[in-house]
Amino acid sequence: MPETDVLLFAEEDGSAPLLAWLDDLPPKVRDKCIVRIERLAQLGHELRRPEADLLRDGIHELRVRHQGVHYRMLYFFHERRAVVTHGLMKEDRVPESDIDLALRRKAAFTEAPQQHTHKEE
Repeated sequence: MPETDVLLFAEEDGSAPLLAWLDDLPPKVRDKCIVRIERLAQLGHELRRPEADLLRDGIHELRVRHQGVHYRMLYFFHERRAVVTHGLMKEDRVPESDIDLALRRKAAFTEAPQQHTHKEE
C-alpha cells in the first residue's frame, strides 16, 4: 500500500492546533504521538485498533496511552490524504464536542484545502 500524506489542519491564522497541543505534552508522550502519526502515514486506511479507530461521521482517532492516560489525535481522510485536526486527553470516551470540532474543521478543510493546510515555516 502506498504511503498516505498526512497534513495538519490549520486555522484561519495559519496556526496548527495539533502542534500547540503536542508542545504541551511531556517529551515521552510527544514522541509516542509522533510515532502514531508516522504509522498513519505508512498504513493510511489500513491502520486499526489498538493504534486507531473510527469514531463517527468519518472522524477517526489515533490512540496513544502512557502511564494510564489516554491521548487522542482526531483526523479524517480527504482524497488520498489524512488530515489531523487536534489532540486531546480523555478519560472515558472522546467528548462529542471534540468530534463536532473535528467535523467543523473537516468542513472548513473540504471547502478550502490550501487555506487550512499547515505550512512549515
